[in-house]
Amino acid sequence: MIDRMALRYMTAGESHGPGMLAVVEGLPAGLAVDADFINAELRRRQAGYGRGARQRMETDTIEVLSGVMQGRTMGGPVALRVANRDSRLDDAAKTPPVHQPRPGHADLAGSVKWLTTDCRATLERASARETAARVAAGALARCLLREFGIECFGFVRSSLDVRCAAEVTAENWTSLRAARDASEVGMPCATSSQQLIDRIHQAKVEKDTVGGLVETHVFGCPIGLGTCVQWHERLDSRLAAAVMGIQAFKAVEIGLGRECAFRTGSQVHDPIAYDAARRGEPHLGFVRTTNNAGGLEGGMTNGMPVVVTGTMKPISTLLRGMPSVDLNTKQSITSAYERSDISAIAAAGVVLENVVAFEIAAAFLAKFGGDSMTQLHASHDAFLDLARRLPLAD
Repeated sequence: MIDRMALRYMTAGESHGPGMLAVVEGLPAGLAVDADFINAELRRRQAGYGRGARQRMETDTIEVLSGVMQGRTMGGPVALRVANRDSRLDDAAKTPPVHQPRPGHADLAGSVKWLTTDCRATLERASARETAARVAAGALARCLLREFGIECFGFVRSSLDVRCAAEVTAENWTSLRAARDASEVGMPCATSSQQLIDRIHQAKVEKDTVGGLVETHVFGCPIGLGTCVQWHERLDSRLAAAVMGIQAFKAVEIGLGRECAFRTGSQVHDPIAYDAARRGEPHLGFVRTTNNAGGLEGGMTNGMPVVVTGTMKPISTLLRGMPSVDLNTKQSITSAYERSDISAIAAAGVVLENVVAFEIAAAFLAKFGGDSMTQLHASHDAFLDLARRLPLAD
């Protein structure tokens, strides 16, 4: 299968191994790498009310191992490492076998897959610690997007019966970002934020866990990122795959999402108008009064903000455990406890924001190409110039 979206990445590493690695391939030469920005995103991923003791141990920062010279990409793969302070895989006493799989985790499926009764190897790789590498890769991709005025804003929309009702717009998202950053749960609504803290605290008292909905808005995308030519190259397809690949995510929606099923076409589709005074904006003057499509139609950006929502299930490691089976004896037992969080919903918002950004950057490079930032800027500017002059002369 040919994939014209050449920007891609892979991760490696285990929860309690030496570190997490991300190798990003396909970035043009000459991109300024903002290490401070990437490290700030990593710090945000570690924060949030309800996180466990692990986050107090680690201080996540990137170490650039390849692909960057004097702060700029060289055109080859960029390797990033996030060290683990709690590295102990080679210490058998500190990483004992786990024979009681946790309901909701990869423990049972992975143990059977690899024909072992020890869940340790599975849980080490399946752990959400891996998302540190994905946040690093996404934040690196955002260095490219920001050069073209494309910005991402992610936050916690709801959890249990608590919902933030804020409407996000191109005019208010920066102020909402400040409110989000001031919140212990990544929610830009002060009252709802405190209510969620109370719900998470109650879950801790009950030795339970909570999940929620996280949402990301991407502003400044030009019309035409993605394609309708092949199903796997549609941008909504790639976004859905990226979001569903985040640990503990069980659903993804774009724009109105599942609500479309409960409305008629006239209540769903976004009317199109043209405002010549705004033709210099990324949407080229084609404006909408609503954005139910979430910025995507036919697998391509339509000039409106891209809006993606992901559903994170509650953490599968409960302090009180859950009914399970010992893989050696097959006898009923309470599931094992591995140090974990009560809620990682704030971190999930950071991960969503960055994996979405990576796919937007991949679509951007697929559209405009270029081995260097100079070439990429020229291609981008030439396209917008042509698009503004439609219809073109024969």
